[in-house]
Amino acid sequence: MTGWAADERPRAPSHHQNDPKTRARSLEARPALAVLGLLVLVGALVPPLSTLARRVEVLEALQFALLTMAVPALVVLGAPWRLLGVAARTTGFADREGVVVLEGPAVADRMAAARRRHPELARSFAYLGLDVVLVVMWRIPVSVDALARHGWLALLEAASLVPAGVGLWIELVESPPFSPRLARPKRIALAAVAMWTIWVTAYLVGLSHASVYRSYAHVPGRDLSVSADQALTTGMLWLMSLCVFIPVIFSNLVLWLRSDEDPDDALYRLVRDQRRVAPELPVDDRPDRGRRLT
Repeated sequence: MTGWAADERPRAPSHHQNDPKTRARSLEARPALAVLGLLVLVGALVPPLSTLARRVEVLEALQFALLTMAVPALVVLGAPWRLLGVAARTTGFADREGVVVLEGPAVADRMAAARRRHPELARSFAYLGLDVVLVVMWRIPVSVDALARHGWLALLEAASLVPAGVGLWIELVESPPFSPRLARPKRIALAAVAMWTIWVTAYLVGLSHASVYRSYAHVPGRDLSVSADQALTTGMLWLMSLCVFIPVIFSNLVLWLRSDEDPDDALYRLVRDQRRVAPELPVDDRPDRGRRLT
């Protein structure tokens, strides 16, 4: 039977990983992370954070960190594509290979298959380049000062940082039906560059003894001092980037060191991609549906 998988086939699968029922449940549970990402997005754009971010530098940096790192990471890890109706849903059956059988391919499934057929490094680095450019653009003094004076610009900030971040994170982690196009060492490099970019922009602010963002008032005895506010801003951005990117870097490093090269992996991926984009018969018309996930 020609079913097609919801995720990458592990190179050294355990019995638990091969259980189609377990894999289907895992896919159903992941959207909870996407819901959390949506809640974080709303929380970053509404009071009290949106109001306080216009008065305190460290809280503005927190809002920026949520939009550029936390929200994209949660959305991609949550893999809400089937919930949104842009990716195929499971039929409740598995084929003879134990692969979860899905309904006919949707837009996201075709995009995912096309991505795997074109795993060029340049395409992945294009997402990284866009994310880096936007991060730097929204951290330069003119942009932060404009945000302090015009709070509505936070909506534009979110509309640019979140999609760019989602594009980058799809290159870093599994988000069925999407999977990273690059080998694990290159994913590590992408994550490291994204993290270092935020580190550098934060470090430049922390090094300055004068106020970098002049729209923020620092009234002695009432507000944080300039040096304290900027030091807290730097520390908060460093901590957030560590919490978000270090797990990706080390998990890919550990899996890369543990994995064995599979000479048939490229052939398997090619065959699997052809199965994913091939026209599917209606479930009731298939001569052999495989075994039901019960």
